[in-house]
Amino acid sequence: MLFKQQALLRQKLFVLGSLVIGSVLYLVARVGTLDRLQPICPIESRFHPSEPEQIPLRTLQFKRGLLHELRKGNASKEQIRLHNLVQQLPRAIIIGVRKGGTRALLEMLNLHPAVVKASQEIHFFDNDKNYARGIDWYRGKMPLSLPHQITIEKSPAYFITEEVPERIFKMNSSIKLLIIVREPTTRAVSDYTQVLEGKERKNKTYHKFENLAIDANTCEVNTKYKAVRTSIYTKHLERWLKYFPVEQFHIVDGDRLITDPLPELQLVERFLNLPSRISQYNLYFNATRGFYCLRFNIIFNKCLAGSKGRIHPEVDPSVVTKLQKFFHPFNQKFYQVTGRTFNWQ
Repeated sequence: MLFKQQALLRQKLFVLGSLVIGSVLYLVARVGTLDRLQPICPIESRFHPSEPEQIPLRTLQFKRGLLHELRKGNASKEQIRLHNLVQQLPRAIIIGVRKGGTRALLEMLNLHPAVVKASQEIHFFDNDKNYARGIDWYRGKMPLSLPHQITIEKSPAYFITEEVPERIFKMNSSIKLLIIVREPTTRAVSDYTQVLEGKERKNKTYHKFENLAIDANTCEVNTKYKAVRTSIYTKHLERWLKYFPVEQFHIVDGDRLITDPLPELQLVERFLNLPSRISQYNLYFNATRGFYCLRFNIIFNKCLAGSKGRIHPEVDPSVVTKLQKFFHPFNQKFYQVTGRTFNWQ
């Protein structure tokens, strides 16, 4: 009797196991078929009806998976052709400002499934040697992307280099230009700090910030010092406005991007005519690093390099006050021209 019950139990377990294995094989085959038949699946329902643009559901997967393999050289020309991947000239450029948060802005915008970033600063428009190589060389430096995606590059030197506005205008007169700024004195000190760190790594000495920012002969602000000159935003912007209308610029608050990034990113999404895709889920505060990190999905997170968020040296308060007073009239003009006001002292 016992043997019959055991035999019956084994028979039932065999049948149940067969059903489970069969179901798993069916699902695997089904998913594989869907992947082959529908590599791109428009999701109109996620958009407002008035928005004509359609972003594929699998775009993010393409970017984090296939595009990553392509950048490493692990995909064939056939795969590139099959997925209709191209190297596109940028439709938006982060032109500056140095130490304003350009890298953070680029990495955060890359959270959007319709954005593809150039990983390195290309320095095409500000470097005569690179510029002489031509537009095809520049395009060849761009990442592979899907046709509907926007390629963005950033080179902060563009903002302060005299020849750049005309060169970009010749490439694309309707391009969108992003400028991220911080309080000018804070930005100047941050600029100094980066250079100081580089000197210290090479065991070289460097002047104190106060001695560079203030002219010893006149006791006035030294406008020949590059870190000071870069922070006179309106002077550089005037050169750009000779070629582009103010509507083609978007000013990003670099200080706010550090403390509360989402509202700033949503403003950029709107400026680039992108549907809202970046959410609070994609941003989380890392208490150890002291700034926000990025969450692409449940598996892939990313924080900016450890060199970001350097501790600034102490600066003589009287020098800080002198610089703030110096920048004040330039800041007021910058607010007036751009239409954006900041709470800078």
